[in-house]
Amino acid sequence: MGTNYLKSLFAVGFQGFLILVCVAIYSVLLQSATTSGDPISAVWQVMGFTVLLCFALFKTGSLSKSIFGAHG
Repeated sequence: MGTNYLKSLFAVGFQGFLILVCVAIYSVLLQSATTSGDPISAVWQVMGFTVLLCFALFKTGSLSKSIFGAHG
């Protein structure tokens, strides 16, 4: 019982780290998209990166649980 709690605790901590990494990558991608010349393509790139960020943020929970074996 205690080991499952610790696994879940470490998984939540690692999930926070993964969220920070995803947001950092997102900010770098946004900087590269806004420096392009065409404003319409920049808007589409920002929308695509935002969808990618949402998908990545939703997957961080299952990824961190699978790494630490904290299912259940």
